[in-house]
Amino acid sequence: MRALGDDEIAAEITTAGGVSTPSVTLSPIREEWRCACPSGDATCPHVAAVVMLLRPATASDAGEAAGETSLQYSFVRNGDQLELEVLLVRGDSTERVTTSAAAVKARLAPGALELTEMDETVSDLLRERRVGPMLRPAMEPVLEALREADEVRLDGEVVKVGEPAPAITVRVERARPGVFRLTSYPAPDVSETFANGAALRGDVLFATQDVDLSENDREALARGRLFETAELHTLVSEVLPGLRKRVPVEIRTRLLPSLETVPPQIQFTTVREEGDVLVTPEIVYGDPPVARVTGARLQHLGGILPKRDREAEKLLNARLRSELDMQRGIPRRASGRAAVTMAEDIVAFGGLIEGDGLENIFVGPTLEPELILDDEGAALTFETEYEGETFAASAEAVFNAWRGGETLVPLETGGWAPLPDDFLEEHGHLVADLLAASRDGEHLPRSVGADVARLAEALGQPAPPNFERLRSMAHDFDGMPRADLPEGFQGELRSYQRDGFDWLTFLSEAGLGALLADDMGLGKTVQAICVLDTPSLVVCPSSVIHAWQDELERFRPGLSVHRYHAANRRLDDEADVTLTTYAILRRDIAILEERDWSTLVLDEAQHIKNPSSQVAQAACKLPARFRIALTGTPIENRLEDLWSQLHFLNPGLLGGLSDFRERYARPIADGDAEVTARLRQRVRPFVTRRLKREVESELPARTDVILHCTLSEEERAAYDAVRAATREEVVRQLAKGQGVLQALEALLRLRQAACHTGLLPGHEAPTSSKVSLLLETLEGALAEGHRALVFSQWTSLLDRVEPHLEAASIEFSRLDGSTRNRGDVVRHFQSDDGPPVMLISLKAGGTGLTLTRADHVFLLDPWWNPAVEDQAADRIHRIGQEHPVLVHRLVAEDTVEESLLRLQERKRTLSSSVLDGGDGGGGPTGLTREDLIELLS
Repeated sequence: MRALGDDEIAAEITTAGGVSTPSVTLSPIREEWRCACPSGDATCPHVAAVVMLLRPATASDAGEAAGETSLQYSFVRNGDQLELEVLLVRGDSTERVTTSAAAVKARLAPGALELTEMDETVSDLLRERRVGPMLRPAMEPVLEALREADEVRLDGEVVKVGEPAPAITVRVERARPGVFRLTSYPAPDVSETFANGAALRGDVLFATQDVDLSENDREALARGRLFETAELHTLVSEVLPGLRKRVPVEIRTRLLPSLETVPPQIQFTTVREEGDVLVTPEIVYGDPPVARVTGARLQHLGGILPKRDREAEKLLNARLRSELDMQRGIPRRASGRAAVTMAEDIVAFGGLIEGDGLENIFVGPTLEPELILDDEGAALTFETEYEGETFAASAEAVFNAWRGGETLVPLETGGWAPLPDDFLEEHGHLVADLLAASRDGEHLPRSVGADVARLAEALGQPAPPNFERLRSMAHDFDGMPRADLPEGFQGELRSYQRDGFDWLTFLSEAGLGALLADDMGLGKTVQAICVLDTPSLVVCPSSVIHAWQDELERFRPGLSVHRYHAANRRLDDEADVTLTTYAILRRDIAILEERDWSTLVLDEAQHIKNPSSQVAQAACKLPARFRIALTGTPIENRLEDLWSQLHFLNPGLLGGLSDFRERYARPIADGDAEVTARLRQRVRPFVTRRLKREVESELPARTDVILHCTLSEEERAAYDAVRAATREEVVRQLAKGQGVLQALEALLRLRQAACHTGLLPGHEAPTSSKVSLLLETLEGALAEGHRALVFSQWTSLLDRVEPHLEAASIEFSRLDGSTRNRGDVVRHFQSDDGPPVMLISLKAGGTGLTLTRADHVFLLDPWWNPAVEDQAADRIHRIGQEHPVLVHRLVAEDTVEESLLRLQERKRTLSSSVLDGGDGGGGPTGLTREDLIELLS
């Protein structure tokens, strides 16, 4: 016999001989039965036999077991959980029940087991989970039902069943001053907890209630959650009341503040920011504030904890909007008269005012400019008087307000004042120049003395003598005092050179830098040599370092000269003059800047035209009482070249580079004649530039001619092929803002094709039309006893000229980047028996050479920058030349070279307009995208 379920029994009868009846299934509760035999009788013999066998045993026990059979309940530990065992106790026997209580009762004799309501409730709650750990949801109702049991055991020990309770408690403690900690702990006296929802407190077993906390909150409370001072209001008014509804809370500190009733009010936080008044309204509690409304929370600031009054806060917010047009937490900015009105409205509104932003809120009388002159120089300020007190505004604030179209400017200690519009309309550009020159926003450098003198005159103030002299220099140098030539000077100065020496001497005494930009060949070196004081440092290209030594020995033989140039170089502290190169300056700046130089000369100063280059930055680091820059091309490519050199000479004169570009370079590029004149006037005291035409009585004439050549059919075919392969696509890319490198490559190939097709990749040619024209013209000049220089940018073109000179038995020398004995080559050419022709690469021989034995110059390949060609021509058209000079430009007809000549004429105008006062309208000298499109179109 075996149980099949809660109310079914399966049985078989086996005889002594081992014969078994078919299986019989009985359901006593439903009073149903069935047999596995094939008979169709309602009650077959097999069923009857099983019933008869069962009834006698049950009947025989009925009287004996009545009142002695019962269900008992015993918990057992199963890991960290509890398992409930239901036991059927009959006399001395105990049997674990794994079916329902009803099924147990059904299989017993009638009346043998009386089920209580508790038994039935527990049986229903257990359902199929009668073996193994109880499910957590059933734990609390099962224990609640078992509270009526006579006896409940846990691992054999009798326990009591208590009421459900939380298994944890939350404790509030003081962590440190002003900071409180919330921590969860097991409930008091709990000795053991079980994972499926029960706990043991002594001999009392009870169900643990779930606490309505998120997993994050549980973890935070287990670690301990801290509440800073700003969060105390949230802790007391929100967190603790919410926790008390779910879990016991234990306060273990007397320092936790309690809530008190304090009305809210508006606090206006005021600051001054860039001359404006900035007001931020906030809702606070207390005076001084103990809490502030931040977002949706009330932030505690210290002291008592106020009870929050949300209705009162709503009323304050409504008043802010209706009376002041403000919103809580949103700053309101005002300036000038609007700030005065806002301040009056805030005072009328009432509340707390924090900060000094509303102090000195007024609009005073119009500002008046004042120029302050003292031993440190000059400073420009603007002042006004209001109610017997003087208020000031910086020149920078005044100028920025005027440029921004404002009518009022904030004063330094509060308040506003109207701008002096008439003064600024007339002299605003002068104020801008002075501001750009000022290093600290107040004191002005000596280099802006001419501007200071003009401003003093405009204000009816006398200018200091030195400033007045600088102003006169800006107009005319005739009044320059004569200076004594240095002791031991050998030689004579021409009249214009003597003027240059006097000018340099004046600037040296004034502690100001000088840019000597005389045309090439007019003797800039000797003028600089005259003003050298000891110790002096001369920085020059390596190609002319020997020439400087020769000139010093010629004109001032009493000075000791040291060349700081070789690989094993070492400074000579006793030398009067030290000569070095730009490359050495860049590498050894840390050594050279350690010495205090009296005079510092940069020869060929266009080497520092790029202010971001290492050599330019190194030059600016050199300490010197007097600085001189020598260059025949102060503006090679763009106006920034001039800025870089003057920044080296007189820092601050032209302001910062970005300011210079905005106020000078761009307007001049756009043809602004007024700005051009203003820049010319500004740099005039510090730049001297004499052109050869101005001193032509002391120099032979120079004639420039253009020699046109016509390309042969083969050359024209090659040129047109290059043009067709590149022009259309490159111009289209340029128009879209791209393809600059491709355009330069195309321009290079077109220029090469115009000179000699053998220069093109993959082409060979024995000669070219231009080389033939050169030989023809050169032979005629040599036949008349002249000497000539032949320049090209490409050494490969010079390579192709050499065989034709040799074939024509014309002696020549050559100077390019590979030449090591430059001095010997130059001296040989200058000698009476020297060769009549010198081939020179522009890069190697365009500057720093004196070749006055030649009187003809041939430029084989024109370039867009006229300064490059002028430098080449001036190797012979300089002091020492005794014959008229003829400069030949060889140009191939109907090629890009003709376009280059037109471009050269436009590019000459900028240097002339800024430095010489010429009327060219100006324009950028750099090769622009528009220039490339024009050349290639």
